[in-house]
Formats: sequence, C-alpha cells, structure tokens
Amino acid sequence: MITGIDTSAPVVVSLGITVNAPIDRVWALHTDIAAWPTWQHEVTAANITEPLAAGATFHWSTFGLDIASTIRLLDPPHRILWGGPAPGITGIHLWTFESVDSGGTRVLTEESWDGDLIRADVPAMRAALHQSLTTWLTLLKNTSENTSV
Repeated sequence: MITGIDTSAPVVVSLGITVNAPIDRVWALHTDIAAWPTWQHEVTAANITEPLAAGATFHWSTFGLDIASTIRLLDPPHRILWGGPAPGITGIHLWTFESVDSGGTRVLTEESWDGDLIRADVPAMRAALHQSLTTWLTLLKNTSENTSV
C-alpha cells in the first residue's frame, strides 16, 4: 500500500503556502476534482465517477497528458494522496492541509516522478514539476481566498 511519495524517485518536489481561508473551504475546493478546470487553468479536463474515497480512480488532463490517478489515502480535511501513470511517468502526489492560528490553512504539496521520460532529463522535469506545483498552489490560494465555497 502506498502511504507517501517515492522519496527515492529522480524528481521530488515539496512546496507549501499559507491560504487565508478556512481549511474546510480549501479542502472542498481542492477535492472537487470535476471542478478543477474551472480554477486550475493547467487542468483541461477532470472527471471522477465514484465517491471520493481511497481506491477511487479519477481521470484528468494536463499539458496534453491524459492521466488516471487512484486515491491511495484520504483523511478529510487533512490529507489526500493519489498516484498513477501517464505516458513515460509514474507520479505520486500528496497534499496536506493544516489549520493555522490565523484561521487560515497551511497547504503542503509533495510529488514524486519516475519513469523513462523523467530519467531522460531530470533537471528539466524537476523544473517543470516545480513550476506546475507553484502554479497550482497559487491558484488554490487565490481561488480559496476569493470564494465562499
């Protein structure tokens, strides 16, 4: 059973941000997978046809890749871990949410990538993942702070 990212993968990125919104709002926005394309412009399609739970699989598209991710761990509203293959990539992604004293939420995202495509150019792949996660966190922050989800 997968309980975290692959820390031995050639590409591992960890980033965090503080969101000035309550944890329940941030969690609800982030785990409404079908709505990702409405606020996360790098995600062009997202679909989940079963309840959000460990073992559920969702399909999404980003940067021209069609991805099937399976939820491996779900601890609302604190942690969600998913992983799955895309062409040439095996990714594992952990999101952690923690309430902070200000009433906001600290969000940490950790992701590992492995596979032939990744090993062919580790520095470029690490930079691409870093940029993608930075964008995702920024959009999650901005959307959470400007909605009443």
